[in-house]
Amino acid sequence: MSTSTPASDMVGKALHVLTLLGERPTGVTLSELARASGFPTSTCYRLLKSLTRDSFVEFDARTKHYTLGLRVYQLGQRVSHAHGFAGVALPVMRRLAETCREAVLMSVLDGDKQLYIHHVEGPQQVSVRGEPGKHGPLHCTSMGKVLIAFAPTERREALIEGIELTALGPHSITDRAAFRTEIEQVRAEGHAIADEEHEPGIRALGVPILGPDRIAHAALSIAAPAFRMPPADLLALRPALTNAAHELAVLLPPRPF
Repeated sequence: MSTSTPASDMVGKALHVLTLLGERPTGVTLSELARASGFPTSTCYRLLKSLTRDSFVEFDARTKHYTLGLRVYQLGQRVSHAHGFAGVALPVMRRLAETCREAVLMSVLDGDKQLYIHHVEGPQQVSVRGEPGKHGPLHCTSMGKVLIAFAPTERREALIEGIELTALGPHSITDRAAFRTEIEQVRAEGHAIADEEHEPGIRALGVPILGPDRIAHAALSIAAPAFRMPPADLLALRPALTNAAHELAVLLPPRPF
């Protein structure tokens, strides 16, 4: 009778290893990866050997560090191209950043988080930075709020009632009833503001990129340092932000839900 690990379980472990490597772009040693994953060192080694063979992982013999390989980048680029994110979204976002002179970000709903897709820095010396490829919270960001507000009804309700309302910034909403009221207001007004809710000193204005079904296929935001962007000035940028979102709604292919 065989006692080997089922293939499906090994696939899950391999994906977990890739996820951990993605969170450590400078690389990680075998022992560090074993500790982070909770897998035996021998299991990590077998997984890394297979992933390295197929170019999903690269190994630096000098530093003994493992990093994500070019195969992962290649697949990521194909996904980005299929969704129109790179070739279509970036030119629109760059124009918006030049117009508003602040950072522009784009994200999509991914489970109970948002996945940052693109970031364009503003032209000023002090600018908000984004991290494409990373997940962020929904409840305390402008893009997260519009992604919830314009999600399909059942999913919207599940997120309003189910996501953790962690206090990440000085003005984070942590009361469930107040959060529901906030999302209802965002849906009614068509935009969301995050005023130092995710991080101190950062304000952002977000709008949905809507499909014909009025479901948000993505979100777009302008983010700026609070010292430079009073709430009234931020709201004054809404027409430019909304125009960019309307343009992207026409150009981007729809996301399946």
